[in-house]
This record gives sequence, C-alpha cells and structure tokens, in this order.
Amino acid sequence: MEVVVRSRDDRTLVFEVKGEGHTLCNALREALLMDRSVVFAAYRIDHPLISNPVFTVRTDGSKRPEEALVEAADRIIAFTREFEGAVRRAFNVEGLRH
Repeated sequence: MEVVVRSRDDRTLVFEVKGEGHTLCNALREALLMDRSVVFAAYRIDHPLISNPVFTVRTDGSKRPEEALVEAADRIIAFTREFEGAVRRAFNVEGLRH
C-alpha cells in the first residue's frame, strides 16, 4: 500500500491510496466522518480494475486534514482490536496468536 498526496492546503487533503479498494476506503470514510471537525470525506474509484481510490478530506479548520486522517486510522485500529477480542471470546481462542 502506498499513499500519494495529490494536493493539500490548510483544510483540504486529496490523496491516492495505491493498491486498495472499497474495503479500506469505506472504513476510512466512516471513521473520518466520526470526527466533528471533518466536514467532507469521500473517495472515488474511476474504474474498478485499473484505478486507485482518490480520497478527499475537508475539515472546518479546527484541525488539519492530516491530523483527522491519522486519528481516523487510530479509530480503525481500535475497532479492529475490539473485534478481534470479541471473536476470540466468542470462539474461546484466547491463547491463539498470529
């Protein structure tokens, strides 16, 4: 995975996520929209077979979009860890490690 910045200013960040698709981008969009400072978060994939997602994040100016992006990634990580714990408890596999 590679993130390439296409444009940025104090309130807006446009970046490409190479090698990813809807799975990561939907989770990221949802996590970004949990942030009250984020006024817009969306992505587009021009062609599903030959295009990488291009994401746009816009904030109200109370924080930089890069900060909102890092915080959204942290929320995704926390959710994933919570889900892992729930699965381990549900299937009684506490001792297993990857």
